[in-house]
Amino acid sequence: MSTATVAPGQRTFFGHPAGLSTLFFTEFWERFSYYGMRALLVLYLVAAPDAASPPGPGLGLSTATASAIYGTYVALVYLFPLLGGWIADRVWGFRRAVLVGGIVIACGHYAMAVPMEATFWLGLLLIALGTGLLKPNISAMVGELYYDHDAKRDAGFSIFYMGINLGAFVAPLITGALMDNFGWHYAFGAAAIGMTLGVIQYVVGGRKTLTGIGLTAPNPASAQEKRKVVGMLAAAVGAIVVIALIDAWLFGFEFADMVDILAIFILLVPIVYFVRMFRTPGMSGEQKSRLHAFLGLFLGAAVFWMIYDQAGSTLSVFAEDKTDLTVGGFTIPVPWLQSINPIFIIIFAPIFAAIWARLGDRAPSTPLKFAWALFGIGLSFLVMIIPALDAETGAEVAVWWLVGVYLIQTWAELLLSPIGLSASTRLAPPGMEGQMLALWFLAVSVGDTVGAQILSRIGDNYVRVFTTFGIIAMVATVIAFLSVPRLKKMMAGVH
Repeated sequence: MSTATVAPGQRTFFGHPAGLSTLFFTEFWERFSYYGMRALLVLYLVAAPDAASPPGPGLGLSTATASAIYGTYVALVYLFPLLGGWIADRVWGFRRAVLVGGIVIACGHYAMAVPMEATFWLGLLLIALGTGLLKPNISAMVGELYYDHDAKRDAGFSIFYMGINLGAFVAPLITGALMDNFGWHYAFGAAAIGMTLGVIQYVVGGRKTLTGIGLTAPNPASAQEKRKVVGMLAAAVGAIVVIALIDAWLFGFEFADMVDILAIFILLVPIVYFVRMFRTPGMSGEQKSRLHAFLGLFLGAAVFWMIYDQAGSTLSVFAEDKTDLTVGGFTIPVPWLQSINPIFIIIFAPIFAAIWARLGDRAPSTPLKFAWALFGIGLSFLVMIIPALDAETGAEVAVWWLVGVYLIQTWAELLLSPIGLSASTRLAPPGMEGQMLALWFLAVSVGDTVGAQILSRIGDNYVRVFTTFGIIAMVATVIAFLSVPRLKKMMAGVH
């Protein structure tokens, strides 16, 4: 068997299979649409209903409620990949799932472009559903471009991850400028156009570069299994609706109540799903061992994303309320700060990819990379205690504190996120690659859910927030370093 991913004379993308270029740019536009909207979400939720244009009226929610909605929305965005992974693995295949997901995401952003509250909430739901179909399955297709033990695999995922962050970098700049000059809904519409371009590029480019990849479901479900899943989904939705109606009848409906209801549901999902995967008939001892290792990585990733994703809530509000955003006479729009991390990723992702490719089998193991990532994310919030203390005196802090924090988080992210994507495809039992990647993204959902619950209970004092989350991350770091030898053994040959 050949040990090369790319045959001699075959077209390549930075030395990798040409299909990586199609998936790279599809993910670029999906992340453009997502991060372009995410940079505005909390700001739109808290804007006064009678605010002048531009950017115009918002929903007038409190900061606490807006942050809770933001955290729950992001959690749902990364919860639905569980369903999307199952659909790809058992019904449609990766290729079709990504296509339908892109179309649904575009429809969601077009709905948000309509200046009506009802279409705004509909758009958020559609984006979450579409992301569930696209996000895990496009990563699974990246994995199918490489042999299982290809030394270029991690480097390929790092390049793919650079595409994610290129879209994330450009999006806040464009949507932030549109928000300031034309209003909220023009900015939401730009994200819709971006995703439409992504779908077109995926269809046209995929015909040439993705031949034979992701066309069929690797583990087709029977009609009985499909009916069972539909029944479970209907029961889950029904239970949420009933609980919400009872809560509204007894106590009066509030957004915070729905956030708590969804939090319970989101935290139950991974527990149930891991139990079901461990009970899969015919799974070998080695496969179960790798699944146990993945569970350890999942828990570490949940802690990481719990802190990292506060860039769009805690750090964004801190920037608006406590930070001097004037540099050289120019005042930086708050959404533009969301582009700092992506530009650092664009700078450092090729460097990290080159390091892993050069080291090959001598590179640090996946569990060790995760441990250092947790240390970095914890350090980033502990560092923020210093400017937070200054802000308590009434002084505005320099924007360079946030720039430094995003740099630390970037290095930590590159040790965890692309590595976790790659490890998920390698640790997955046969026929479960899509579901395994969906579980990987579910770690984001769990982390954001827990983070939202903690924030709602410790208040909005920045010193308390940064200290609490920093300590949690450092405790997780110690556990992660102590667990490295055991996790390496459970991974059964997967580096």
